[in-house]
Amino acid sequence: MPRVIVDCAIYRDGHRTEGPSDFSDALDEARAAGDAFVWIGLHEPTEKEFELVASEFALHPLAVEDALNAHQRPKLEVYDDSLFVVLKPVVYDDDADTVSTGELMLFLGDSFVVTVRHGEGSPLARVRRRLEQDPELLAHGPTAVLYAVSDDVVDHYIEVSAMLQADLDDLEAEVFAPPGGDTRHTASRIYSFKRQVVEFRRATVPLTEPVIRLAASGLPFVDERARPFFRDVSDHLTRANESVDGLDRLLTDILSAHLAQMGVQQNDDMRKISAWAAMAAVPTMVAGVYGMNFDHMPELREPWGYPAVLILMAGLVFWLHRLFKRRGWL
Repeated sequence: MPRVIVDCAIYRDGHRTEGPSDFSDALDEARAAGDAFVWIGLHEPTEKEFELVASEFALHPLAVEDALNAHQRPKLEVYDDSLFVVLKPVVYDDDADTVSTGELMLFLGDSFVVTVRHGEGSPLARVRRRLEQDPELLAHGPTAVLYAVSDDVVDHYIEVSAMLQADLDDLEAEVFAPPGGDTRHTASRIYSFKRQVVEFRRATVPLTEPVIRLAASGLPFVDERARPFFRDVSDHLTRANESVDGLDRLLTDILSAHLAQMGVQQNDDMRKISAWAAMAAVPTMVAGVYGMNFDHMPELREPWGYPAVLILMAGLVFWLHRLFKRRGWL
C-alpha cells in the first residue's frame, strides 16, 4: 500500500493535523471530531491494493470498478454513501505536438475524500499545497478538495488550448506561405493536429454536464455554499470548450484551403505541361510532314526550303510561347 498511497492526512478547521498512520483509524478519528475529514491520495492502485480502501470507506462496487479500470468519460455519479466524480486532465507535449490525457477519480463521502490518479497528468501535490495554504477554503471540507481539483484541471484546459492555438497559428502560416516551400507533409500535419484536438475535446465536452450539476443544488456531500465556486469552474470550462470548437473549425477551414491550393497548383502544373507539349508538337508535326518520302514535294528541290522550314517552326514555337505567356500558362 505505501507504493500507491501518495499522501494521507487529516484536516481539521482547514489545517493539516498529525493523525494515525493507518487510514482506517484516521477516518474514525475524523468522524469522531465532527469538523474534520481525511484526504487519501492513490496513484494507479491494483485491485488488491484498492480493496481495503474500498471496504473501509464503503465505496460502491461500480465506482470502484470504474476507478480501477480507468478509460472513463468525465462524469458524476451519486451513490448512497459517496459521490463519484471522474475528470480527465490533459497534457500537451509542445515538442511532439501531442495531447495526452490522464484520469482522475474522486470519491467524496462522510468526512473523507479519496482521489485515484491514472497517468502522469495533473499531479495533485500542488493542489494539496495550495489548499493547505488557504485554510479558509479548506475548512469547507471535502467540497473544497473537489472544487480545487476540478478548478485546477479546467484551468489547465485553458492553458493547453492557448498552446494549441499558438501551434495552429504556425501551421496556418505554413499553409498560406508563398508557393515554393515543401508542402508534401502539410496535409498529414493538419490531420494529426485535428486528432489531437479531438482527443482534447473528449476530455472537455463531457465534463460540462457534471460541472453544471455541481453548480446546482441538491447533491449530497457537496456544500451548498460552494455553488458560486462551481459556477466559476463552469464558466472556465465553457471558455475551454469554445476554444476547442474554434480550433476544430479553424483546422477544418485550413485543411479545405490547403486542398484547394493543391488543386490550383495541380491545374497550374497541367497547364504548363500542356503548353510545353503544344510547343513541342508543332515542330514535330512540320518535321513529320517533310520527313515523308514523296517525289512531288517542290520545296525539297528549292535551296531555300530547309532554312524556310526551320524559320517556320521557330516562328510557330515563338508565337505559341507568347500566346501561352500572355494567358498565364507559362
